[in-house]
Amino acid sequence: MPKLVTIYGGSGFVGRYIARRMARQGWRVRVAVRHPNDAIFVRPYGVVGQVEPVFCNIRDDASVRAVMEEADAVVNCVGILNESGRNRFSSVQAEGAARVARIAAELEVEQLVQISAIGADPDSDSRYARTKAEGEAAVREHFPRAVILRPSIIFGAEDGFFNRFAGMARFGPALPVVGPKTRFQPVWVDDVAKAAEMAVLGRVAPGVYELGGPEVKTFRALMRDMLAIIRRRRLLIGVPFFLAAGIGAALDLLQTITLGLFANRLLTRDQVRQLRRDNVVADDARGFEALGIEPVHMSAVLPDYLWRFRPAGQYSAIHESAQRLRGG
Repeated sequence: MPKLVTIYGGSGFVGRYIARRMARQGWRVRVAVRHPNDAIFVRPYGVVGQVEPVFCNIRDDASVRAVMEEADAVVNCVGILNESGRNRFSSVQAEGAARVARIAAELEVEQLVQISAIGADPDSDSRYARTKAEGEAAVREHFPRAVILRPSIIFGAEDGFFNRFAGMARFGPALPVVGPKTRFQPVWVDDVAKAAEMAVLGRVAPGVYELGGPEVKTFRALMRDMLAIIRRRRLLIGVPFFLAAGIGAALDLLQTITLGLFANRLLTRDQVRQLRRDNVVADDARGFEALGIEPVHMSAVLPDYLWRFRPAGQYSAIHESAQRLRGG
């Protein structure tokens, strides 16, 4: 019988790419998510019955254990960018990761892959970064031979970074940028999935790997590249950290007083804290080179999905060609 991998958060941005890769390897794939009906789209990644979304609450031992039974490998992709309701950074990224690793050890799972993030630091001012580090520490404690992947900002067709700012650029003459000098090393989502695939297959030595693409750029430079791709001219306005923190605090308060009816997906205080630090691969870290993977450049991928934010959408090239002919 083909081997089985359980992917927690397997319908999310990164998880779906890992699920697709493991299905192509011939593995059975169990996609553990809170809302299986919203993850039906993963089924066509394999033949009938090969890829199945199943219910799981990563905050509950019994739920995590039930979907891990008989699994040969486990990948934990679960993470949140902002807190809401019972989904707190500590309960999801620290306690959830610890729960997955502990149960994986108890069930004698062969391989465990933890998707973390560059910037994970127990001493960070950011709760997101601290709980990522706490989750990593728990994984190493319970499952010492685990592979921990720390990607920088991830780009791809479903990303919440370039898509978000490209959408904002459609309205108004300016685009605000918090931390314009903060450096990022964007990495393609399928490169991260490839690293996870290699780890599941046992082709990666245990330990931590920081994953960044071939280009290091400031936030402002990334926005300039994005604007060039979507054919829009916008004034990039750097927002001071003190002002951004105030805006984040106000939006966080609004989420609190509305009991979550308003979900702050715009800017949180914790995100402002994260933006104060560069998000790049450390000089002494193992990365793609150690895995034998050559990461893809942004220029090879971004135009494939950001074209829809151009003024003429898919017809932009035709309009531009016509304008050049008229100009001639």
